Amino acid sequence: MTAAASGAAPEPGACATGPARRDAEATKAAIIRAARYLLARHAHADITLKAVAERAGVSPPLILKYFGNKDALFARIMSFEADADALLDAPLAALGHHMVHHLLTGQAEHGADPILRIVFAPLHREQGDTLRTNFRTQVVERLRERLEGPDAGVRAELAVGTLLGLGVMYGIARGPHVRGTPIDEITERYAPTVQAFLTPP
Repeated sequence: MTAAASGAAPEPGACATGPARRDAEATKAAIIRAARYLLARHAHADITLKAVAERAGVSPPLILKYFGNKDALFARIMSFEADADALLDAPLAALGHHMVHHLLTGQAEHGADPILRIVFAPLHREQGDTLRTNFRTQVVERLRERLEGPDAGVRAELAVGTLLGLGVMYGIARGPHVRGTPIDEITERYAPTVQAFLTPP
């Protein structure tokens, strides 16, 4: 319903569709967060739109309105494009530090890091193959393209593997000593190991 139809005047200088647009984006974000949460804990085949809707606090028809169907929603969830943008958003000389801090901060603040979805690929049968392919092309290959010097592919895979190891210990195994240490301290101690793979030998 527009502001005019409801009898309410829009805020000065505001687009009448602004609040509705913001609400729609917030709803989509909640649905995506809910689907990511469930995908990290259950096999794709076992997740229903009803379960996603309940966790997101919306109705199943609203998911269909915004995403079309379950396959379309999970195709979006299985993409790492936006996550890789954030993970790799630093100059190469400081990228190891940024990647480690970004992963730990995501774990501490949100209880999960989207990159860690890859460790659950075996749960998802054929969809797991999609998850693996997307991870390799959208995360590892993008990192490889930024590296200089020899063996860039091996170094990119080792850097990402090292990062995932930390993520597993912090967010999945929930190691009490790592989690009990300030993130900045863990970053300072761990980042040089990741950076060593990013820097040409």
